[in-house]
Amino acid sequence: MRTDDLIPLAPAVKEIARHGDMRVPVRFTGGDKLLADMDEKVREQILNVSRLPGIVGCACCMPDAHWGYGFPIGGVAAFDAEEGGVLSVGGVGFDISCGVRLYHTGLTEAEVQPQKEAIADDFFRTVPSGVGSEGKIHLDIEGIEEVLREGARWAVAKGYGPESELEYVEEHGRIAGADPAMVSHVAKRRQRAEMGTLGSGNHYLEVQVVERIEDEPAARAYGIKVGDVVVMIHCGSRALGHQIGTDYLVTLAEAAKRHGISYPDRELACAPINSPEGRRYYAAVCCGVNCALANRQVIGGLVRQVLERRFPGSNPRLIYDVSHNTCKLEEHKVNGRTRLLHVHRKGATRAWGPGHPGLVERYREVGQPVFIGGTMGTRSWILRGTTLAEERSFSSTCHGAGRAMSRREAMRRWTAAQVKHEMEARGITLRAASRRGVVEEAPGAYKDVESVVDGAHAAGISAKVARLRPIACIKG
Repeated sequence: MRTDDLIPLAPAVKEIARHGDMRVPVRFTGGDKLLADMDEKVREQILNVSRLPGIVGCACCMPDAHWGYGFPIGGVAAFDAEEGGVLSVGGVGFDISCGVRLYHTGLTEAEVQPQKEAIADDFFRTVPSGVGSEGKIHLDIEGIEEVLREGARWAVAKGYGPESELEYVEEHGRIAGADPAMVSHVAKRRQRAEMGTLGSGNHYLEVQVVERIEDEPAARAYGIKVGDVVVMIHCGSRALGHQIGTDYLVTLAEAAKRHGISYPDRELACAPINSPEGRRYYAAVCCGVNCALANRQVIGGLVRQVLERRFPGSNPRLIYDVSHNTCKLEEHKVNGRTRLLHVHRKGATRAWGPGHPGLVERYREVGQPVFIGGTMGTRSWILRGTTLAEERSFSSTCHGAGRAMSRREAMRRWTAAQVKHEMEARGITLRAASRRGVVEEAPGAYKDVESVVDGAHAAGISAKVARLRPIACIKG
């Protein structure tokens, strides 16, 4: 990516100054090499975002940014409803509220390693994965609508985890503003048998070991230490979220014409926040968020069942559940004034810093847990939110390693047998629903997660807490 016109603002923070038809500057976070290695399309897309009506502050790119639909994946932008702001499908994504949930198992590596293969088999049998995977929960339309209204609270009421877990889920497990009437019948029908499933693509369930601690106070607050075993779940709203995005692409494009909105890329189709179309889309996005929160809660309940069956008395504990691919109504300070904004985070994580009133008391002193998934063959990280993130990125940080090549290119370079052999050589047990999924998600198809995390840490938008080493991975 071209970087000659980037102006340094702080370590690992650079900006393209507002010029031409840009409404705000564009801000990049990450090291020089990460920025230089980004696809030129990332720069083009985030510059287009900076031209959208009602955008405030800056358009942000996270260290893991790569080319996406509309916004780059790793793009963040905030819009003011009172000053002409818009909502865009390209700024939320199709896998609405794709996110990460992390459990402390209550076990150590010494306890788990002897049963690692059997545990992987048990998780693979218990948590359905793969394209079009279906679970044991089959719902009618009325049942789906209850999920869309209640989110993770619905799953807890059905016995998938204790009510106390809701305190450790974004929005306490249920985002306000959801209206199932704004979600198409097709979307609801597609979701009827997909609750409690991982799906495919980059989604996974991974057994990991806490390998290194970088921030002792935060690690104590999160209740982790070296040698502890955790389970990381990465998935989203499945078919329902994808259908919402597909449905509203057409709706928002038509609304833009009616409201006289021009935008630089057809993938950025948008509608005014306060228009009927904008309100309907936001209500549908909230349904997608609740669907994803419920889905991860069900999978969490299934994880509990496996662990408690194999290790009676293990007492798994939810550390936190964070979302990516969202649009949320939040208060942020812009140019010295607190404003109510719709923050689009496309492949980015909310990262509240210490003292934020929305944080659970246990984490308020150190900041929100942030989970950065590596690839299925590399380390992952626990970070924490910072106060600087509010100033620099609307309290947002990266969400993963970020792709370095297309899935098609990965298919040309590797075979499933190669990937599996390499992972086993690293001590990682792999269970997967398809060979294609293994190859498309080959570790070499992603950026170096260490560089991404270093970039976020150096930029001050999140801070390192602990590194996690995978020992077993369940893939779609």
